[in-house]
Amino acid sequence: MPALLRQYFSCEGIMKRTALCGELPSDRQVYGTTFRIAWPSIVESVLVALISAVDTMMVGSIGPEAISAVGITAQPRMILVAVILSLNVGVTAVVARRRGQNDPDGASRCLKQCLLLSAAASLLLCCLGMIFARPLMSFAGAQPEILDDATGYFRIIVFGTFFSNIGLTINAAQRGAGNTRISMTTNLTANVVNVIFNFLLINGIGFFPRMGVYGAGVATAIGNITAMLMAVRSVWKRSSFLNLSGHHPWQPDRETLSSVIQVSGSALVEQVFMRIGFFTYAKTVASLGTIPFAAHQICMNLINFSFAVGDGFSIASSSLVGQNLGAKRPDLAQLYVRVIQRIAAFFAAAIFLLFLLARTPLLQLYTDDPQVISIGREIMIILALSVPVQIIQVIITGCLRGAGDSKYVACTSFISIAVIRPVLSWVLCYPVGWGVIGAWIGLITDQALRLLLNWARFSAGKWTKIKL
Repeated sequence: MPALLRQYFSCEGIMKRTALCGELPSDRQVYGTTFRIAWPSIVESVLVALISAVDTMMVGSIGPEAISAVGITAQPRMILVAVILSLNVGVTAVVARRRGQNDPDGASRCLKQCLLLSAAASLLLCCLGMIFARPLMSFAGAQPEILDDATGYFRIIVFGTFFSNIGLTINAAQRGAGNTRISMTTNLTANVVNVIFNFLLINGIGFFPRMGVYGAGVATAIGNITAMLMAVRSVWKRSSFLNLSGHHPWQPDRETLSSVIQVSGSALVEQVFMRIGFFTYAKTVASLGTIPFAAHQICMNLINFSFAVGDGFSIASSSLVGQNLGAKRPDLAQLYVRVIQRIAAFFAAAIFLLFLLARTPLLQLYTDDPQVISIGREIMIILALSVPVQIIQVIITGCLRGAGDSKYVACTSFISIAVIRPVLSWVLCYPVGWGVIGAWIGLITDQALRLLLNWARFSAGKWTKIKL
């Protein structure tokens, strides 16, 4: 067995020397580099998910209606940041290539120009979000009893989203450069600030007013502003690979923007498909009623933990793929992705067992409502089964994005997220009559289909030949 394990985990076992374009690094080098870049992203993602869970628990103390009011805003908010997330995919991919080419000037030019685009787009989208908040919440499926709270909460977090988007673009560039600790530090600090002000403003501690759900929104906005200030500070040093204080021009140049748009354009199409699918999916579940949606929202909060692990590895995958393709080593790009998959498999197994065996205690952290817990226990079985599929799928997708193969990812997102998930979920929820369980079967089907489609693309290796 030890010999089989060594063969499975060793670099020579993963990539034969005949498939290499140069010298094969040692196992220590490959795993050391992988952990150096991956662990801050994993810690960041998991802690952000943990603090988000605490956030939901604190709001949940008000009641199931409060959980639903906050939860219903998630997908509309993601629609507003879809353009920024798409831009950031291009930022990460281009900066990673420039890092592999040892071109700090090109990386900083990319960051400056994309920051201007991010700020302009954010200002426009956030203004629209605040103006049309109430009809957007109503369209999202907010029931009459939660519509006022959902609208007020949404307007507050949209204000904070403008600042959050600036920080997200800077952190996307830092991740491309391999500086994942900076993103971890900014997001962790911001979320701790969020939890502290949640405690003070939701319950009205000391001289702070009791604001309930609105207090949670204000706390989120304060956390977002904190994250932005820390992110800006990280790129204000002339000695850093990425810096805003240098001589690099802010004016757009064709070469830089064309490289970013090559990736971001397809990523935007992907985001549109994803947001349509996720929004329709959430609306389908919200129409089942406040109690089922509260149970669904708690389980979505829990699945964020497995997504956080996968996303942390995905960030490492994007960064290492981009850097090695920039250094003309497509063989090492494939090697690092396969190493990341093997490490992630252990995390997936542990999370699967946790979700399966500790269903009731986990749900009780959020609510003591017996109806919500009863529905949540059934959902958790499907949730646990989806974990390994989700984590590996997210890693493979991160690899393709890091290589700039965003057109293919957009196509798979359209098929799986925009069509299969919402249609199958609606059919199983209503005509078949399975309710919220049908929606979760739709979710795991979507995850499995994306894994199969993206794995086929990864195995074919066409992504290694994309030029940026």
